[in-house]
Amino acid sequence: MPRSPDAPPIAAKPRRTAILLATALAAASCSPAPMPPAPTSAAPFKPLTWPDLTARPRPKADATIAYGSDQMQKIDLWRPTGKGPHPVVLMVHGGCWQTKIADRSLMDWIAGDLRDAGIAVWNIDYRGVDRAGGGYPGTFADAAAAADRLATAAKEYDLNLTRVVAVGHSAGGHLALWLAARAKLPAKSPLVAADPLKIAHVVSLGGLPDLEATAASPDNGCGTDVVAKLVGTDRADPYADTSVPRLLPLGVPQTLVNGREDRIIPYRMAIDYTARATAAGDRVELVTIPATGHVELVTPDSTAWQDTRRRILALLGRPAAR
Repeated sequence: MPRSPDAPPIAAKPRRTAILLATALAAASCSPAPMPPAPTSAAPFKPLTWPDLTARPRPKADATIAYGSDQMQKIDLWRPTGKGPHPVVLMVHGGCWQTKIADRSLMDWIAGDLRDAGIAVWNIDYRGVDRAGGGYPGTFADAAAAADRLATAAKEYDLNLTRVVAVGHSAGGHLALWLAARAKLPAKSPLVAADPLKIAHVVSLGGLPDLEATAASPDNGCGTDVVAKLVGTDRADPYADTSVPRLLPLGVPQTLVNGREDRIIPYRMAIDYTARATAAGDRVELVTIPATGHVELVTPDSTAWQDTRRRILALLGRPAAR
């Protein structure tokens, strides 16, 4: 059959095929890669509970020292092996200032962890507001007496008091800050002491430093009624010598470590106190730990405690490596 005069030359057909193939390959190379499957959503945060901590093997203190006749007027000393003098952490437990909720044994796990790192721990107890003699001024007087007992025990136990770091958890965070503020107490307060233990740095773990704010915050895990039992109601200004913001500036550096998902201590309390203390002239650092609640702050293998432990060791001039 004769070819049409306008038909392309036979040789051009393979060339057109090559051009079309090249165009297709080029288009394919510019096409976006197939999308990977959508990632599955992360599991919701589940905070640790107290049984998660207390079910663990409990380390034991090296000595228990009494500073009064009451069962709660005791101190546990965690002393590292080897030659001293050993750097010291003054430790204060929480429990909403109530003995029925917690005592010093709740801090055993982090106290043992610090001892393993070469740090001596002076873990104090005190009468809570639910115990005879507790409340105002007893709870504060107990914490002060237990802290000052460290000064008289230092030589006997070979402890170095040149740079004491106070570490308090929850309500104990308030007391640890208050102990550092004792030099600022009003002159007429019955809690004034001539020579209070000098504290070089305070680390508050999910603390409640502002008692007035706590009393006005029903969403805090301790409730509001306990504050009145702690500060008393028979004085014109019960917060003047009990709530830390009233004593600012403390003149002592402070580190606040708070879990972003803490359901017991509202995170805003740390933000508000940090702003007030900084405005007053104190050096305050707020360390926010994500995916962390309240119990994680005193659980040895948690991210929160590992971060805190590293900071404490640095403050006391000790290497962080295990």
